[in-house]
Amino acid sequence: MPDAIETRSNAVEKAVAVFEDNDGVLKMADALRAGIHRNTLYSMLEQGIVERLSRGLYRLAEAHPLGNPDLVTVAKKVPDGVICLVSALAYHELTTQIPHEVHVAVSRNSEPPRLDYPPIRVYRFSEKAFSEGIERPLIDKVPVAIYDREKTLADCFKYRNKIGMDTVLEALRFYKDQRRLNVEALLHYASICRVTTTIRPYLESIL
Repeated sequence: MPDAIETRSNAVEKAVAVFEDNDGVLKMADALRAGIHRNTLYSMLEQGIVERLSRGLYRLAEAHPLGNPDLVTVAKKVPDGVICLVSALAYHELTTQIPHEVHVAVSRNSEPPRLDYPPIRVYRFSEKAFSEGIERPLIDKVPVAIYDREKTLADCFKYRNKIGMDTVLEALRFYKDQRRLNVEALLHYASICRVTTTIRPYLESIL
């Protein structure tokens, strides 16, 4: 019996090391590929060593509290998605809204993501619109694909009927106040999103 207990203890120690090598967050599939037995993971969950972020996604309980757990969870569970629209506005501090869903873009031909938590709103972008303007900042040590400020604004004009024109205009005001205008990039993305004619008068009003 002592040998069995020691073996389990060693398995947990090795599993913790794997989690630490992955910034404290692992998907079940990645844990299994790394050699962590399913029973070891469940035992760690029962002991409070790890906690479940969502179905199939775990993190070390002793890790530093996540500042933005929803974006981290979506980044891990929807690796081919990109944070967009109101969620991207919130990240870039271009809105006063608190999104109740994570807005995520996927390629038009991709499989729809399935996620039990957090709630997500999925937008299907054309290949060109999907692939442009992506940055990958580290959020809670996890690289998160998210559109940059200018691409986000262009997307918001394109989807203004879905998110509300008041949200778009507020974002444009915040963008101006940040004093880091890149009109060339904004017009480039507006062309891709086919909203150049729509966005130009608003741009002229803030320049």
